[in-house]
Amino acid sequence: MKKNSNNETTKSKRETKKVTELETAGWSEREANTLVIGIDLGDRSSAYCVRTLGQQIVKEGTVATTASAILETFRELRRQRLVIETGTHSRWVAQLLELMGQEVIVANARKLKLISANNQKSDKVDARLLSKLGCMDVDWLHPVYQRSQDAHGDLLLARARQALVDGRTALINHVRGSVKSFGSRLAKCSSERFVEVAAGGLPEALKPALRGVLAALEEINEQIYSYDCQIEHLCNTKYKESANCLLQVNGVGPVTTLTYVLTIENKDRFEQSRDVGAYVGLVPKRRQSGQRDPQLGISKAGDETLRKLLVNCAHHILGAKGQDSDLRRWGLELVRAVERKGKKGARKLAAAAVARKLAVLLHRLWVTGAEYEPLRNRGSRQAPAA
Repeated sequence: MKKNSNNETTKSKRETKKVTELETAGWSEREANTLVIGIDLGDRSSAYCVRTLGQQIVKEGTVATTASAILETFRELRRQRLVIETGTHSRWVAQLLELMGQEVIVANARKLKLISANNQKSDKVDARLLSKLGCMDVDWLHPVYQRSQDAHGDLLLARARQALVDGRTALINHVRGSVKSFGSRLAKCSSERFVEVAAGGLPEALKPALRGVLAALEEINEQIYSYDCQIEHLCNTKYKESANCLLQVNGVGPVTTLTYVLTIENKDRFEQSRDVGAYVGLVPKRRQSGQRDPQLGISKAGDETLRKLLVNCAHHILGAKGQDSDLRRWGLELVRAVERKGKKGARKLAAAAVARKLAVLLHRLWVTGAEYEPLRNRGSRQAPAA
């Protein structure tokens, strides 16, 4: 192990020496499409590594993660391939570099275990690996789609709302837990009515401590309602055509619709609607090897907010208020099948499966613009008898 470590150190020193010798050649004066630049984006500064297509390192350095610094560093560069990873700064950096005329590849960080699981990980090493992968096969980087700035801004409405909902849930749990510690319980109710229910059921000794929490919950409810109004307005105006296709399905509301449309943005990105299930992380993972092929949970890839919303819609479809449909019948039959096998968590498993089918269904309705038929399968089975 020590010998391998020494070899890596020696190799790193040799590469650094090559960089020093080649820096004087002027890397920004190279012909177009002859260099690959890997940039490891950091919050304050970013490391970059420049290679030729033959994988020879030409230059290494760091640049502040600001628009002005990036412009100053790469403004004289002719069109080259730049590789970055997904992260907080990846969207705006990619758009800026594309405006400068560069070819930008945004690699899926979840897929690059070569980098994230590297025992010798550092900003410098990560930049070197990104540039090396960019020289070889772009498919290995699993490039991700970058939505437009306009769509991203509208999508942040739904994400901000979700952040408030998560905060409200945490505060409600805090109040319920505090009340239980005094030997009492609060009645079950919706999140919107919790402040009203809690105000009349709090023990006197707890009121001074929880008065501020209830006031915060009331303010959060008002802000969530404000976001709901803005999202519904967007569905009725700016994204009306797309939203009308998705809102046909019972249990799918404006929040899920807007998040779905803006997360995907381009409905023609997928060759088949079935691909959407994998895109949002609702298909099972697989670790098959030889005779071993265990059943695993869903991959949880893609956008977490959209996945949660689709699962919530699935719970509504399977719940007492869900309307009769092929999707509901299929999900309930799956629940019964799992329960017959004696397995636990049948409802949770079915909700994930229904959410996957729902994601595929919504995309199909969006692409075709067809009218949704809740009981289409039943109609097709009865047609011959008619």
